[in-house]
Parts: sequence; C-alpha cells; structure tokens
Amino acid sequence: MMPLFDLRKVLAAAVVAALGGCATADAVDVRAAHDYPTLDRVRYVFTCMRDNPGPPAYEMMAKCSCAIDAIAKEVPHDKFETMATAFDANTIGGERGSYIRDAKAMQAEVRAYRDLQARVKKACFIAPQ
Repeated sequence: MMPLFDLRKVLAAAVVAALGGCATADAVDVRAAHDYPTLDRVRYVFTCMRDNPGPPAYEMMAKCSCAIDAIAKEVPHDKFETMATAFDANTIGGERGSYIRDAKAMQAEVRAYRDLQARVKKACFIAPQ
C-alpha cells in the first residue's frame, strides 16, 4: 500500500499535469495545506465529479482534486465540515430543517461555503452550473 504522503504527491502532480502546467507548484502543494483525511478528499472529488458532469472523467477528477486542495489550503478541516454540514442541512424540509434555515449563524456558514465553492471552482476551471 502506498503511504499517504506519496499519494498526495501523485495527486498534486496529476493536477499540475492535467491543467497543462498552468498551476504553480505552490497552488497544489498539499504539504502546506491543512490536513484533511483522505476519505474526505476522495468523497469531495466524487461528489464534485457527480455534480459537474461533462468533460472526460479524468479531466474532472483533476479539476475536483484541485478544488479540494485549494479548500484545504484555505480552511481547516473542522471549519470545512461545519460549513459543508450546514450547507447540506439547509436543504432539509419541514420543521426539522427550519432550525437550520432560521439560525443566523448557520446561514452564515452556508454563505461562507457557497463563497468558498465559487472561489475554488473558478480557480480550478470548474464551469458554474
């Protein structure tokens, strides 16, 4: 089994290669990023690929990997989990979902998540939906 740090180097190199070398090494240097569990990175990439169909799978894998690396560089994992959970919970219908929709602090997390997603999608050339 390949050690985690070697896998990250391989993913970083794949992103640079997929973007035609237009990304700087610093833009995808995961060593400088906050430490995200590999499972969360993979889950994000799969969800991103599902939500952004179109280009060949390898191209979207590279773009979505770029996005999670950019997020990890900017936001600690626990903060990302809070924002993503609030964003997902915002869609719960009925009375249970009203707690999230009515809470100003949770709505601030939802807005922060949307802003973060917009920035990384633009930086990683993921077309807006």
